[in-house]
Amino acid sequence: MAAAFFDLDKTVIARASMVAFGRPLYREGLLSRWLLLRALYGQLIYLWLGADEARLARMRNAALALTKGWHQDTVRRVVRETLEDVVDPIVFEEALELIREHREAGRIVVIVSASPEEIVRPLADYLGADEAIATQALIDADGRYSGELSRYCYGPAKVVAITAFAAARGVDLAASYAYSDSVTDVPMLECVGHPVAVNPDRALLRIARANDWEVRRFVKPVRLRDRVPMPTAATAAAGGGVTAALVAGGVVWWYLRRQPPAPVPRRREWVRRRAASVRRLHRA
Repeated sequence: MAAAFFDLDKTVIARASMVAFGRPLYREGLLSRWLLLRALYGQLIYLWLGADEARLARMRNAALALTKGWHQDTVRRVVRETLEDVVDPIVFEEALELIREHREAGRIVVIVSASPEEIVRPLADYLGADEAIATQALIDADGRYSGELSRYCYGPAKVVAITAFAAARGVDLAASYAYSDSVTDVPMLECVGHPVAVNPDRALLRIARANDWEVRRFVKPVRLRDRVPMPTAATAAAGGGVTAALVAGGVVWWYLRRQPPAPVPRRREWVRRRAASVRRLHRA
């Protein structure tokens, strides 16, 4: 038996899943407006600069500290109630087609993600995958997040989880496929016989070319494909900086429009009125 292992963020969906669910969590009162803005800012930094081990560790620890005390059932409910509205616009049509093709060929389809299991498992079900392997948080006696992890499904840890899954299910990894966009998933790609780089970052693209791996470009969101002309792979890559700039501008605008207008200093107001009086005198 063979399987197809899909990374989630920016491979099957066009955004980071945690950021995608930021607004519903904000409406539920679990996130403040400032924390939501920080999450969006962090996503932009990640898109522009990537993330080394130290930066990713800081991001992980910050997320754990933030979620400490959240009730697991509340998070599950928020994800379940908002899943369709959040995910539909950002799913790549090419990913859905591949998932269908692999299932029709008799392969087990598995979503493998560093995102929390409470998000990944419902997403996997919704997307038609068979299984989900994700990060698991420790839960205290009251059903709340303790701020610690029982499994962090990232980098080499994905290979450990995939290998255990393959042994339990009788999966032949040499006959299996893996899809990812990030160089951090090179271990996952290397552990199967058919690695595929999807919308790869620069480091992964270099490795894929050096190893003659297949490279694919996913550019067609499911819901928007019939409404907005979608760019080709080349123009999508070229326009990435513009898109990020527009998102950053939109975030700043969204934040500033909710702030009270800053008071105009008295001296500045006096100068403005004095200049207006001089202009009226000149016109007269």
